[in-house]
Amino acid sequence: MRLSARNKIPARVTAITHGEATANVELDAGGVRLVAAITVEAARELGLARGGQVIAMVKASDVILAVED
Repeated sequence: MRLSARNKIPARVTAITHGEATANVELDAGGVRLVAAITVEAARELGLARGGQVIAMVKASDVILAVED
């Protein structure tokens, strides 16, 4: 598989919460918690399960940061 995304983050699935249409997939990326919201269908097609290894890829045109005043 070749992708244009450059922000590839290896992670382990720690939990999956299935809704009606969306699944929240919680990840441990080297001690950093990430949550990916994907379709339930995609979660099934990927065979995601707790403890599984994945690569999280971030493709966004903007990342907004904020700090307290």
